[in-house]
Amino acid sequence: MEILKNKAMEVAMKVKKLGQDDPRRIIHSIKVGVALTLVSLFYYWRPLYDGFGASGIWAVITVVVIFEFTVGATLSKGFNRGLGTLLAGGLGVGVDYLANLSGQKGEPFVLGVFVFLIAASATFSRFFPGIKARYDYGVLIFILTFSMVSVSAYRFDEFLMMAYQRLSTIVAGGAICIIICIVVCPVWAGETLHNLVTSNLDKLGDYLEGFGGEYFYCCDDEEQVTSIEKDKSFLRGYKAVLNSKSMEDSMANFARWEPKHGNFSFRHPWKHYLKIGSYARQCAYHIQVLNTHLNFQPPNLSQFRTIIQVQCNTLSSESGKALKALATAMKTMSDPSPTSQVHLNAAKSAINDLKNCLKSATTQTPDECSNLLAIIPDATVASILIEIVKSVEDLCEAVGELSVKAHFKSVEGSVAVEKPQLLHRGAIKPFVEAEDEGENGHVVITVREIDNEDSPQKKGSSDTNGLVNKK
Repeated sequence: MEILKNKAMEVAMKVKKLGQDDPRRIIHSIKVGVALTLVSLFYYWRPLYDGFGASGIWAVITVVVIFEFTVGATLSKGFNRGLGTLLAGGLGVGVDYLANLSGQKGEPFVLGVFVFLIAASATFSRFFPGIKARYDYGVLIFILTFSMVSVSAYRFDEFLMMAYQRLSTIVAGGAICIIICIVVCPVWAGETLHNLVTSNLDKLGDYLEGFGGEYFYCCDDEEQVTSIEKDKSFLRGYKAVLNSKSMEDSMANFARWEPKHGNFSFRHPWKHYLKIGSYARQCAYHIQVLNTHLNFQPPNLSQFRTIIQVQCNTLSSESGKALKALATAMKTMSDPSPTSQVHLNAAKSAINDLKNCLKSATTQTPDECSNLLAIIPDATVASILIEIVKSVEDLCEAVGELSVKAHFKSVEGSVAVEKPQLLHRGAIKPFVEAEDEGENGHVVITVREIDNEDSPQKKGSSDTNGLVNKK
């Protein structure tokens, strides 16, 4: 008895967690129950039963097989089932008419030949990728309906009335499914795809932002080690990106069937999300390799790792910030270029600095660099981070293309305040022109580029180029 009680509690906890993870599942279950209750009226209500008879069961079957979780999947299955049933019914009537012309002895032979030819041809068409992706269920229904109509027509005299009743109940059941699916708390496949791709970019950004602190932390700092071990969930988020391809493909396929909803038009470029998802998985594969280097940490940072630490941290954090900026832009459906490009340019600049550090490391640490086994792990991490920056650049371009095709809103006016009001590049060179140390010297300040448009020069301040007397 105690075992049964524990089992029941375990099942109840699983059911509760399943509902809490996505409450839409509970709503979908209720919607299916309501739809089945309505189509049951073909049996419960005498006027409908007298008109359709036992064919009312096809309405129940239709609801069970085409009512899917998303609106796009329901519309896709409903269209395929309706079209397949209509074409198969019309073709079955024509084949039966030809079979009747051949006489009573030739009728079964003609029906058998047509069933073989049409069933074989329709089955072979399912191997075409285009038909397999969008119309596979319709072809399956076509084969089933044609076979049933052709076979039953040989023994059933009033098969036309039977075909009419079945088609009517199938249309009624499909209409009830579609209306309930769209009107009552709809779950849109397009919105699901959009949120999935956005969430994947966010997960990759979280990992890259936290990677530097994980890889370069010092084990001697117990407080830091304790804080790092508290929550490492962001290190596992990239795994969901690796396994998202099948869901992205199905959601993109179903989204094409959906009408305009929210900010998504009927001609929204859903196919372009697959391109973004592909680039995101490429980045996730690099991260998967990068993650293997977190399994072993030396007790103290090597001198070579200390040299490349700043640049690698910058590469990782700026790449993560660029991905987070892309995710934010997709959430708000705004132009991602201004914010993401700033972080991407910072990451590219860090690549040049890293290359210079790697060149100088051979002279600064000749003994350590001569031992390849000691520097290979850190050099590999640096190389992978450079590849990740390239993947992030591809993602920036892909999201930028999506923003143009989907007509994302522009946010140029709000980004100007985010630019750092600092000189981009400059040089300060002190020199002394006096003959003896007691006389005054000068300082030359050379400014080659101003990064911000709101520079002090445009506000009427004095020119920064020239000589400044040093008293």
